[in-house]
Amino acid sequence: MAVADRLGVDPKTVERWMVQDRLPYPKHRHAIAAMVTESESYLWPNAYSPERAAAIAQSEVVMVYPRRSAVPADLWQRLLGQATMQIGILAYGGLFLHELIPDLTKTLIAKAEAGAKVEVLLGDPESPQVKQRGRDEGIGDSMPAKIRNTLAFYEPMRGHYTAAVMFHDTILYNSIYRFDDEMLVNTHLFGHPAAHAPIMHLRRLAGGDLFDTYVASYERVRARAQDVWADD
Repeated sequence: MAVADRLGVDPKTVERWMVQDRLPYPKHRHAIAAMVTESESYLWPNAYSPERAAAIAQSEVVMVYPRRSAVPADLWQRLLGQATMQIGILAYGGLFLHELIPDLTKTLIAKAEAGAKVEVLLGDPESPQVKQRGRDEGIGDSMPAKIRNTLAFYEPMRGHYTAAVMFHDTILYNSIYRFDDEMLVNTHLFGHPAAHAPIMHLRRLAGGDLFDTYVASYERVRARAQDVWADD
């Protein structure tokens, strides 16, 4: 009944969608997906032909940069500045962000206090995965030290009630930087630092699943991450 009221349709229409596997109109699919915070492709996997799904996925890719340093600094700043609902940083260290945006931590705190969900997921410097990543990049055992240096910038977020800084111990295949319905995905290449690897600028589109695939990966890491200052 609540769905029918929200969409302005007959309750029997909603019942047919659920019981008889009827396909809602696109405008209704979009509204329902927003209501339950799921992608349309997840709720109705057969709504689009393979060709149409591929075309949507291509449209989700705004730009591909050959390396992270090729991403314009003002793009990072614009994405951060316009985000109001969710900001998620998933990396091993991500120290470069504080070089690009000197007031990053202050901005994250302000966004969190304004109602945004703010999460920073850093690699656990004690985990073997982090140490192995440093060796794979050719920087030896300095990766844990880089993460601890990064953590110092987030110190003002210690104990903050609406912003989280967490450690993860996963093997990352991509670093993910999410800003509402846009994200930058930095691929990881064996033997190369993340700064020298390609990066994709993605946007969420109705009916697409590329953006949501990376969201799902992010959420899996988030589910096993631990608060950095949990003992405080």
